[in-house]
This record gives sequence, C-alpha cells and structure tokens, in this order.
Amino acid sequence: MEINAKVYEAILDAYPYEIVFVDRNHTVQYMNKTARKRYGERVILHGSLFNCHNENAKVKIEEFLKRADQGEDEMFETYNRKTGEREFFVPVRDENGFVIGYFERHEVPWNKEEAKVPVGDYWLRREPGYE
Repeated sequence: MEINAKVYEAILDAYPYEIVFVDRNHTVQYMNKTARKRYGERVILHGSLFNCHNENAKVKIEEFLKRADQGEDEMFETYNRKTGEREFFVPVRDENGFVIGYFERHEVPWNKEEAKVPVGDYWLRREPGYE
C-alpha cells in the first residue's frame, strides 16, 4: 500500500476528534470530517479563523504562537466549563522545526461508567443538531 495524501486524509477523517488546521496567517487550511460536522458553516475552509473567534482569542493565539516559536509544544489553553473539556493549543512544525500552523485539541471528559462510549457518540450526545 502506498501512503499518500488520500490515505492521510482517510486517517484524519477516521479520528473522532475535530481537527481544524490553521496556518500562520490564521487561515483555515484543513478540516477533518468530525470538524466539518461539528462546526458546519461556523468555520469556513480557506477563511479566517477569526470569522468565528473574537479579538481576545486572537491575542491568546498570538501569545501561544510566540511560545511555540520559542520551542514549546502542546500548551494548555483552557478548561471549558460549559462542555467539561480541557483545550490545548497544538503547534504544527515543518521538517526544520518552524511552526507552520496550529490546531486546538479538545480532551473529552469521561467517567468510569462511560469509558467504553466512543468519542463520536459523545459528540452526538453533547451537541444539539450534530449529525
């Protein structure tokens, strides 16, 4: 089997967490299947991330990018009290270590009784209208 762009895309689409990859200019360059379902029209491919985030978010993201440029990798961003998720800023680097973009990783809360519930089912329960 040849590992090519289609295989990588299939892998990312199989991942049950949303992935929205944003370049250094804050332009959305990629969304996996979960992200497309979860965010719908709120996040536009090839549009600015700040069409759905406010100015405060821009300041925070720029600070995370500075830290990433100084060598930090995944950074804790916030605990979302509304969803119970921890959110992390994840820089993406090229082969030379230069930060080419970023995405936000959400850590889904779970309890022992629901440990076997697939993440995709968590999103279905959590988000009204998520299909």
